[in-house]
Formats: sequence, structure tokens, C-alpha cells
Amino acid sequence: MEEFVVYILFSEKFNKNYTGFTSNLIERFKSHNLLAAKGYTVKYRPWEVVYVEFFNSKNEAIKREKYFKTGIGREFIKELIESL
Repeated sequence: MEEFVVYILFSEKFNKNYTGFTSNLIERFKSHNLLAAKGYTVKYRPWEVVYVEFFNSKNEAIKREKYFKTGIGREFIKELIESL
């Protein structure tokens, strides 16, 4: 069974965060920090993983990612980052 991960990245250098989901966190993290040549995450490197949640279905992971992009979810992320 494939496992999905919702993750939150934080760029301390730029005080930015990014939320996404994947079925391969290690490769996705490499993409955000090293491999990608364009996109939002390229501008704010380096990133560190500050939060992960695991899910058994892609739909569950997508729902959770969307939650983190709501006002309530962004407040959770703000508090998480302030506690680092």
C-alpha cells in the first residue's frame, strides 16, 4: 500500500513556509532544495522540513493539505513556526 505525506517546509533565511503532499518525501525534499530549476520553492532555498503527517490515501492527504492552506491551517503553521 502506498503512503502519502503532507509536509510543511520552512525557509528561515526568508521566513517563508510551503505546504505540499507527496508519496516520496525524500525525493520531493531533494527537488525543493536541489533539483528544481523553477517555481516558488526555488526562490526561497534552503528549506527544512518542520512538520509531517502520514496518510493511507491520496484523497486524505489532499484534504489535509487544503486544510493547511485555509485561515485556520495557516494559523496552525504560524504557531508551529513560532515555536521552533
